[in-house]
Amino acid sequence: MLTDQQIQLLDTYNEALALYKSRKWQAAIDMFKKALTIMPEDGPSKMYITRCEEYMNHPPDDDWDGVFVMKTK
Repeated sequence: MLTDQQIQLLDTYNEALALYKSRKWQAAIDMFKKALTIMPEDGPSKMYITRCEEYMNHPPDDDWDGVFVMKTK
């Protein structure tokens, strides 16, 4: 069974992920940061903040399907 904190995190994370997939980078960053206030050690939220920041500086192609392609190891 999930705790109230985990449910709140999942709801916030899913909203942030939807913003990410809609290319609303800053709104997604803000929502992922909100997720981190719920659970500061949440690795996926931290990772997506970094990806959003990268996409803000270097937007993906118009045919982007939401998949992140690593450029380096």
